[in-house]
Amino acid sequence: MVILASQTKTLHFKHVKKIITIVGARPQIIKSSAISRAILNHFSSELEEIIVHTGQHYDENMSEVFFNEMKIPRPKYNLNVGSGGHGVQTAKMLEGLEEIFLKENPTAVLVYGDTNSTIAGSLAAAKLHIPVIHVEAGLRSFNKRMPEEINRIACDHMSTLLFTPTKTGIDNLANEGFSIGEKQMANPDHPVVFHCGDIMYDNSLHFSTVSGGKSSLLEELNIEKNNFILCTIHRDSNTDIAENLNSIFRALMKIQVESGLKIILPLHPRTKKKMAELLTQEVKDQLEANTHIKIIDPAGFLDIIALEKNSKMMVTDSGGLQKEAFFFQKPCIILRPQTEWIEIVENGNAILADCDEERIVSAYRKLSQKSDFTFPSFYGDGKAAEFICEQINLLL
Repeated sequence: MVILASQTKTLHFKHVKKIITIVGARPQIIKSSAISRAILNHFSSELEEIIVHTGQHYDENMSEVFFNEMKIPRPKYNLNVGSGGHGVQTAKMLEGLEEIFLKENPTAVLVYGDTNSTIAGSLAAAKLHIPVIHVEAGLRSFNKRMPEEINRIACDHMSTLLFTPTKTGIDNLANEGFSIGEKQMANPDHPVVFHCGDIMYDNSLHFSTVSGGKSSLLEELNIEKNNFILCTIHRDSNTDIAENLNSIFRALMKIQVESGLKIILPLHPRTKKKMAELLTQEVKDQLEANTHIKIIDPAGFLDIIALEKNSKMMVTDSGGLQKEAFFFQKPCIILRPQTEWIEIVENGNAILADCDEERIVSAYRKLSQKSDFTFPSFYGDGKAAEFICEQINLLL
C-alpha cells in the first residue's frame, strides 16, 4: 500500500520545559509573581513552573501573606530552614534543594536577586549540571563585606541565562568577562546575557491598581496622601550595631519634628527585637513620646504598595524599596553606604546617607527642597517577565 504524504497527518509533540523557581525571602516571593503571571497568561503550554520555598523568611506576615494576596501558585515544596547563620542556613538549603532537583529533573532552575536562597539554588543546580537562570543579574554594590554582593557575583558566574534590569548591570557583566550581545543555545560555559528591564516595575504597574481597591491601611492609620514618610529598616549592618541603630532613630525623630510629617515604620520582626536590645533608654523614651512616628507590624505587599505610592518621601535600607520609590516618583533616603541601583542616585532621585545621623537629616533637607526631579525609563517597559519567559523558551 502506498500512502501519499498529503494523506498523512503529522503529530507534533511539544516539549514542555519544567522550571523550578526558588524563593525564600519576601522580595523573591513578590518578584516571582511577575514570572508566574507571565507563564499563566502567555506561556502555559510551553513552560511548567514548580515553586520551591526555602523557608528563609518564615514569619506569617513576611512570607505566607504574599502568596495569598498576590495569587502566586502555592509552593510544591517548603524546606522550612528558618533562621540561622549563613553557613547553617545555606547548608540546609543545599541538602534539601539537591534532593528536590534529583526528583523533579527540571529543565532549569530560576533564582532571584542575592539572598542565601539564591546562592543555594544556584550552587545545587550547577553541581547537578542543571542550567541556572538568574533574574537581577549584574547588580553590584562593590562592597564584598555585604553577603549579598558575594551571592550576586557567585550566582552570575554559575548561570546560563542572565537577565539584568539595567544598562549598568550589562556594563558590570561585560567588565567581568561576559560576552554581551551573543545569542546562541546557552550553556554554563557560554552564558547568554540580556538587558530585560525590571520585573518589579512589571509588578508595581500591575499591583498599584489592585492595591487601590484592596488596601485600607491609610484609613486605618489615619494618614493623608502625600503627607507622611515611609521608613523601613532591616539590614543587619543597621539593626545589629547599637551605634548605627540609635543614630538612625535619632535622625528619624529630628526629621519628624522638622517636617511635621508622620513617619510610618512597618517593623521587621528582627528589627523590633534589636530595638528592644540596643536602643538607649533615652532614645526609647523619646520614641515612645513621639506619637507621630507610628511603628506597625510588617505590611502585606498591597499595603506596602499603597504606602509607597501615597507617601511624600521614603527612607529605607531595602534595595527593593529604593527602586519602588523611583517607580512611584518619590524621593528616597538610602540607609546604606552603597547601592546596586546607582541610576537613581546619579539622577538625583535618592541620596546615600548610610546610618549617619547628620547625613540622614541633611539628605532629608536636600530632597525636600528639590523640585526638578526627573524619572527616565531606567527599568524597562513593564514587560520584563514576558521577555524572560520568551528567552527561556527559545534558548533552553
